[in-house]
Amino acid sequence: MSRILIIAPHPDDETLGMGGTIAKLCDEGHEVTVALMTGAGEGGRHPLFPREAFETVRAEFRRAMGVLGVERAILKDLPTVQVHEEPTHAVNAVTRAVIEEVRPDRLYLPFPYDLHRDHRELFYSFSVHARAYLPLGRSISEVYAYETPSETHLSAPYLEPAFTPNVYVDISATIGRKVEALSCYDSQSQPAPLPRSEQAIRALAALRGSQIGAEAAEGFVLIRRIVD
Repeated sequence: MSRILIIAPHPDDETLGMGGTIAKLCDEGHEVTVALMTGAGEGGRHPLFPREAFETVRAEFRRAMGVLGVERAILKDLPTVQVHEEPTHAVNAVTRAVIEEVRPDRLYLPFPYDLHRDHRELFYSFSVHARAYLPLGRSISEVYAYETPSETHLSAPYLEPAFTPNVYVDISATIGRKVEALSCYDSQSQPAPLPRSEQAIRALAALRGSQIGAEAAEGFVLIRRIVD
């Protein structure tokens, strides 16, 4: 079994992007850790959002993890929507601590060209530690990027690389769990046809599934794989 680390910049990114895969990995007996990286920031006083909002969404996150079968979660407090304003060394210290705590064999990150700057910053920071020629990164044999509806498909066309999956996971058996986990996020849900609606999530899963002849799938970009 593998030690798997999934990075969620914000609550619901993990479920939107790969909830079906998370449920499948948990069912298969892998050691799955989801790291929620942002919150109210130092001292719990965010300039844009009240503390109650973070308490609400973190409670939703815990319920979603229960639905997916995740037994281990790590919660960090980099300031949401302001990660880029933090010193790079400070962000890297937080992300390094997560890698050192989990020591994953497999790492899942947000797509580096997502519109949300938190996603971009965290992809960069974790990639610093995942460098394969360094002892900490050498133990990570596989690195993937997942797609997050409402963020991944809003990068500038032709100016930045689009999300083109080259790895697919059949989630036909777990799409229902993904939808159930997303329903835990009452504060983040959207009505159809918006990208965080159940209709849109099922449509994307059906599209990815059609590309591999399955009822439902999730797509990933393989960043690196080390074969011994």
